[in-house]
Amino acid sequence: MAEISAKLVQELRQKTGAGMMDCKKALKETDGDMEKAIEWLRQKGIAKAEKGAGRTAAEGLVDTYIQPGGQVGVLIEVNCQTDFVARNEAFKALVQNLAKQATTVENLESLMAQPYIENESVKVEGLIKQTIAQLGENIQVRRFTKFALAEDTKGVVGSYIHTGGRVGVLVELNSPNDSVAGREEFQTLARNVAMQVAACPNVEYVNVDEIPAEVAQKEKDIEMGRDDLANKPQNIKEKIVQGRIEKRLKEMTLLDQPYIRDQSITLEELIKQSASNLGDGIQVHRFVRYILGEGIEKQESNFAEEVAAQVGSK
Repeated sequence: MAEISAKLVQELRQKTGAGMMDCKKALKETDGDMEKAIEWLRQKGIAKAEKGAGRTAAEGLVDTYIQPGGQVGVLIEVNCQTDFVARNEAFKALVQNLAKQATTVENLESLMAQPYIENESVKVEGLIKQTIAQLGENIQVRRFTKFALAEDTKGVVGSYIHTGGRVGVLVELNSPNDSVAGREEFQTLARNVAMQVAACPNVEYVNVDEIPAEVAQKEKDIEMGRDDLANKPQNIKEKIVQGRIEKRLKEMTLLDQPYIRDQSITLEELIKQSASNLGDGIQVHRFVRYILGEGIEKQESNFAEEVAAQVGSK
């Protein structure tokens, strides 16, 4: 039997509007054949017949939920088709509830299979189907990331949401002890770090030491092939490239960025200043950033053609 990847399941969901578990089952039943899986879903009456179900859901909201105490936090993205629905209060409440519920599970499949926290008579996947029917648009719970502090680790999970839910960040800061983690200044620091991540879309790593060797090598290969270095002696080329690589790698790291609230210092220097006030040992452990709709290929529609097609189908 062919391997059924999460990407394949997601593709089938986008094409049919069917639930995740149904799509996975359809692909298993058809040995991973996309067209046969679509037919299987239609035969079972599972594939959506509504006009909106097959359309690309690239709008929506990015939101976060932090458990009281800051030990666990979730960043989630739920997509719909239009900004109009994204601003609907019922949709906003759904996204917040799903973020809260996601703190109790480890993956999207488990979340969709759980009873919904606001109505345990229906599973999350069933609720999404009901919401699609209610709002008349395709809705997809696209992804979530959960940060939970490891056992015996002190610190806090912080978050920041920018531009009305179009950009979201989750960060974990570690501290030397509980007394530091519980202080308001430490929690404010976590929020400021999250805000910094949101403002630096090219940042991918906390520090240079985290950058994989293959990534650094790839950057070096690109620089070594630059036209302006073609006629340089090898030893001179190596020195120039080394300087460029050091600059490039710093552009990819969070701690080397100028602090958005005070450009005269880097974020690393801000952390050190905070440590001198709160206690040594403060560290940015990890972060994740979601940009709404990133990676989703949006469909461009021609209104005149849509009208003509609808008239012709009657």
